[in-house]
Amino acid sequence: MSGTLPPDRVPGQAGPPNRLSPTMPETPPPVYNGRYELSRQIARGGTAQVYLAHDLLLDRPVALKMLFPELSSDHSFVERFRREAQAAANLSHPNIVPVFDWGEADRTYYIVMEYVDGEPLSSVIRTQAPLSPTRAAAIAADIAKALSYAHRHGVVHRDVKPGNVLITSDGQVKVADFGIARAIGASESVTQTGLVMGTATYFSPEQAQGLGVDGRSDVYALGVVLYEMVTGRPPFTADTPVAIAYKHVSETAALPSVVEPRVPRDLEAIIMHAMAKQPQARYATAQDFHDDLERFMRGLPVLAPPPSPAEVGAQTIAIPVNPTLVLAASGVPVAPTEIQERVPPPGAGAGRPKYPKRRFVPWVVAALVLAVALVAIVYIGGRSLGYFGGAVSFHPKDVVSMPYRKAESVLRGQGLKPIVTFKTGSEVNKFLVTNQVPGTGELVKKHDVVYLTVSRGPNPIFLPYVVNLPLNQVKGQLKAAGFVVHVVYEPRNSAVIPSGTILKQSLQSGYYPFDTTMTLTVARGLKLVQLPPDKAVVDQSLVAVRDLLTGAGFLINPVNQFSNTVPVSYVVTTQPAPGTKTTYGSTITLFISEGPAAVVPNVVHRTQGAAVALIEGNHLKAAVIPVTIPGIEPGWVYSQSVNAGAQEKWGFTVVISVEQPISTTTTTTTTPSISGISGITP
Repeated sequence: MSGTLPPDRVPGQAGPPNRLSPTMPETPPPVYNGRYELSRQIARGGTAQVYLAHDLLLDRPVALKMLFPELSSDHSFVERFRREAQAAANLSHPNIVPVFDWGEADRTYYIVMEYVDGEPLSSVIRTQAPLSPTRAAAIAADIAKALSYAHRHGVVHRDVKPGNVLITSDGQVKVADFGIARAIGASESVTQTGLVMGTATYFSPEQAQGLGVDGRSDVYALGVVLYEMVTGRPPFTADTPVAIAYKHVSETAALPSVVEPRVPRDLEAIIMHAMAKQPQARYATAQDFHDDLERFMRGLPVLAPPPSPAEVGAQTIAIPVNPTLVLAASGVPVAPTEIQERVPPPGAGAGRPKYPKRRFVPWVVAALVLAVALVAIVYIGGRSLGYFGGAVSFHPKDVVSMPYRKAESVLRGQGLKPIVTFKTGSEVNKFLVTNQVPGTGELVKKHDVVYLTVSRGPNPIFLPYVVNLPLNQVKGQLKAAGFVVHVVYEPRNSAVIPSGTILKQSLQSGYYPFDTTMTLTVARGLKLVQLPPDKAVVDQSLVAVRDLLTGAGFLINPVNQFSNTVPVSYVVTTQPAPGTKTTYGSTITLFISEGPAAVVPNVVHRTQGAAVALIEGNHLKAAVIPVTIPGIEPGWVYSQSVNAGAQEKWGFTVVISVEQPISTTTTTTTTPSISGISGITP
């Protein structure tokens, strides 16, 4: 959505302005219809302002358009607005921003639309125009496709302009505000105070005169938008909207090629045909406009007639002549155009040498025009080669007859953006590229779009049964096959079904035509349940906490843990932590106290008595086994069963091996056995 950004006061809200900022709001954000929570203002137009809002019921971002209060006080206007909002809500097309809802709040009316995270075409034109002819034609073709669909359903846009067209990050074109301009009837005047009927820059002549309009008025406006895309400026400009509207009615626009010489003649013919002054002289339908743009992009002859002699003649630059009258010899005033026709009388100026008049002005003008043309040629050619700040131009690789996946990879390798359109074809060329625009003979630049036509074969496409499958595995495959996929989410969480699982599909499994629209209903995810707080879990007995959590639907996984503060067999904490939300039916880890930890000391190479005393001083028990190891002094510890530094429970037994005196042992080493515990020596 384009328009003037905030700050602004939320409609109907008293007190200081609410900035609707996502951080530190001055007051709680308003909620309309108990469902739409406003976040921030994102646009402001002639009849309304647009806010980014959050749909609390479906948990998704939406765009909420709020009418200005002065328009909401007109009951007839509101009734027309209601009818048109309902009509717009019935439009379901990939290139149309859908209307979800409408309602009344704070003495005004609003509509709820899909929030599209994209860039307005007006911004694209402002930063990148003039656009390449192919890219401009492709954008206009998508807009025409949306208009054609709306016209077939009885909705005329009446405010087609770059600000109402959004371009998403993946290049998809979305037309917004269907039906909103229609709410203002044809009887309203352009000059009414406080009332904006469309945008004067893109008015059709009949719209500017307050006459009845139909789909051909949208065709004219789209022609103006296409003109601006390829030239970088609208066809008519003036200081006031009324002056611009007058030019739409009475003046002929300069040919696009006069403003921007790189505009192809066929595209120029399409633009001027769409901008014909009389509706009957334009394309009869938006679909006809779309089809001619398709022919241009495919390199086929277009149906639009070339500009008329009147349009071409209007391009001549007139150099005004000083209107001061010149006196003839007779003293009678003579207009400048008559001077060349007068012949001096015989004998006039006798005796004076006659020199030819120097007519050097036309030669000077011609030389200047030639110099300017040469400079322009050098500049344009230099930019195409990467000089003067221009991007380097190059020829796209030929991907015709190539599998379309490979073709996309090849073009992306050149830094281009391939967009695929599937068409019915033969079995032989199924999934192969049958056409590319621009072709290999045209120059492109990095990040330009290349349109690929791919054969989908002669048969309809098959829709499988996808219920219970993950959406992220299915959606891409269905779109690649040629379906238009709409996703809606189940309003409530499920107790057992994971997030993203497909619950319903609007079409049964079977064969369908290409570009068929289907709706997938998807699970929002498992129900979240809050764990009991700290005081109900920590320092409570294992039995009590286990019963509490299993009763709430959780599974239990007990894990022992040392604790210097929690008694043995009581709960230290849980994972996830107490008081947090987690999935219903998930497993909760309980950390159970084993009491304080005792650290095992290092007793190797100590005497038996010292080792036993050190072990018992650390709240452990000692067990002695006699061993005979040559070279070890009797009565000294040779090894211990647990490494030094290890943590064990209080009272844990550490076994130490002690060398025995020779008088009490045999000459061979025997398998040792435990002979004493807690200081009992052999």
